[in-house]
Amino acid sequence: MTIEQHTSVKNKFKVVIPARHASTRLPVKPLAMIAGQPMIWHVYQRALESEAAEVVVATDHQSIFDAVTDFGGTACMTAISHPSGTDRLAEVTTLLGWSDDEIVVNLQGDEPMMLAARIQRVASDLAEHNDAGISTLCVPITEHGCLHDPNKVKVVRDKAGYALYFSRAPIPWVRDTESASVAAPNAFLHVGLYAYRVGFLKQYVNFEPCELEQLEKLEQLRALWNGIKIYVGCSDQLPGLGVDTLDDLKKVELLLANEMSKSL
Repeated sequence: MTIEQHTSVKNKFKVVIPARHASTRLPVKPLAMIAGQPMIWHVYQRALESEAAEVVVATDHQSIFDAVTDFGGTACMTAISHPSGTDRLAEVTTLLGWSDDEIVVNLQGDEPMMLAARIQRVASDLAEHNDAGISTLCVPITEHGCLHDPNKVKVVRDKAGYALYFSRAPIPWVRDTESASVAAPNAFLHVGLYAYRVGFLKQYVNFEPCELEQLEKLEQLRALWNGIKIYVGCSDQLPGLGVDTLDDLKKVELLLANEMSKSL
């Protein structure tokens, strides 16, 4: 099923955009200018394009809060001490009084190229899988470099599409081959877009970090460790470019400037 077919939950989910002020590689990243607008504006537009019922920026700094409200968006001030974006989402759901069965998509504040259809897809997948607390996405791995890049997270799924494990290592490993560059037919790259049930988020904040999470530096492993099922939908479209560095910012600015000029 293509991502365009996943439209059954339009207007039935919410989007929260975590936007921290601190950033190691690109300071004050949410306010970095792209084609005449701060990056958080572009991310907010992608969320609006998904036709979510509500879009909220969750931030820890007044400058980001003000920037969002200045362009007419909704922002929520959250604690500066949160160790992860998931914890920040959980605080927003509590502050806004959202019910346990609400579906919330976590759209990172550095994803100005995210497709609206992907946002709809993770929300729809979670709505269709009642036994899951989380849904996310993956794409098939076709390149050797991606398979062995520790910055690219890989995922192995069971036959029903639920996550068995996430890793920075090349998984699954093809033992019976002379070339370590060969990817298994079921090798998948994880796309870091998540939908959660609010009830799960309330549980998550009470889970202690687990050893696997700390070793891999992947917080979704905390959910698996505690028996939470994660549904992983498969897409045939590569994820859009996120912004981690100044070089990424320049590339995204060129892409978005071209798109915006075409729409004029």
